[in-house]
Amino acid sequence: MPRKAPAFWWSPTQTWQSVALAPLGVAYGLITSGRMKQASQYTSRLPVICIGNFTVGGSGKTPFALALAKMLKAAGYKPAFLLRGYGGTQKGAVHVDTAKHRSKDVGDEALLLSRCAPTYVSIDRVQGAKLIEQSDAEVILMDDGFQNPSLHKDISLVVVDAATGVGNNMCLPAGPLRAPVKSQIKHADMMVLVGEGAGADRALRYAARSGLEVMRAQIEAQYPGSVDGERVVAFAGIGRPQKVFDTLREVGAELVETIEYPDHHSYTEEDAEYILSLVEGKDLLPVTTSKDFVRIKNSPEDMLARLANKTAVLDVEMKISDPERLMKHITTKLQDRLYDLPRG
Repeated sequence: MPRKAPAFWWSPTQTWQSVALAPLGVAYGLITSGRMKQASQYTSRLPVICIGNFTVGGSGKTPFALALAKMLKAAGYKPAFLLRGYGGTQKGAVHVDTAKHRSKDVGDEALLLSRCAPTYVSIDRVQGAKLIEQSDAEVILMDDGFQNPSLHKDISLVVVDAATGVGNNMCLPAGPLRAPVKSQIKHADMMVLVGEGAGADRALRYAARSGLEVMRAQIEAQYPGSVDGERVVAFAGIGRPQKVFDTLREVGAELVETIEYPDHHSYTEEDAEYILSLVEGKDLLPVTTSKDFVRIKNSPEDMLARLANKTAVLDVEMKISDPERLMKHITTKLQDRLYDLPRG
């Protein structure tokens, strides 16, 4: 089971834990940096747009991927998502089918993305790209995989949470970075800064030094009236559950209890029984995220099914500050690869 990210990762100053783990972090960062320099094994006949991040944990990649797919569709293109399928057990490259696949098969993110556009999961991204090439897709949107060199990327958009940025600026396991920012940023075409806060000041300085273009975006709750004034028990197993709890407070919910689970948590009957014990008979509403909800809905287990029937979902949507500028950046960068595709 994935573990919750340690709090010291996000500390603005070094802690004894980060200092003790620093040698391992340096080694991890060097290995990943070296890997990112490797030549790609395969270049797809379709343009590949990678949506990644510098760190592990939630930064808003999935909402951004959904927003970008909608923009591409509105412009007349046919995008398809490619992702690893983290949390799923499916082996090999597969086209996600919501009629037969569950979260435990392909992961929660794949089920969410499949609502918007054809979605494929594959641990081997080259195999996944080759499978997409057999469809009528025109653009591959690769969710994550920024540090993976196997599949050539035409554009890499790096999503950064403005509140947490790059954390303590140290690499795993001493911090949240997958490699030093100064080595990762060389492979990025644009930084997407999500939300507000000073946590990303260091990342912005790196961007300014390298001349990397920065785009702003916000995550907004959809249908906030559904929880306004409600007394709720909020539970979430995502990269940063606190973001969900803060959003619920902002839209008028009264949080009686909050429960944090590890990212991509696989909910059990015991989890469901505990949450239900907190709400039943107390006029409380269980609320969770879309990602969490796909892990409990359509479950054959009785307690999980009962929880799904009672739970309200906090849907969010990414609002990009200047979508026209983003589309111009993409179409200009990909003009040689999209020359024969329709233009919006």
